[in-house]
Amino acid sequence: MKQDVTIQTDNEPVHIGKIIEQELRQQERSVTWLSRKLHCDRRNVYDIFTREYIDTGLLYRICLALNRDFFAYFSKLLHSAGNQDFTPPYKLTKVM
Repeated sequence: MKQDVTIQTDNEPVHIGKIIEQELRQQERSVTWLSRKLHCDRRNVYDIFTREYIDTGLLYRICLALNRDFFAYFSKLLHSAGNQDFTPPYKLTKVM
């Protein structure tokens, strides 16, 4: 039975590389398999495992490969912070 990947959010940052590695292991897939899916060298996958943060484009590709929404961890962290009224760091302007 597949268990959900858990993450501690007690004011600690999400370490996305560790979460990705844990999910890969739970799916019983190899680093070589993921490197083929991402069209990169195996060493790059091991490098991903060490990253606390990751480019969103790469994270999206990893989500597709592993069929898992890793962005949800960041959303969960935002909502668990208790700040429901946070504003984005930009203003939307109407383009004419």
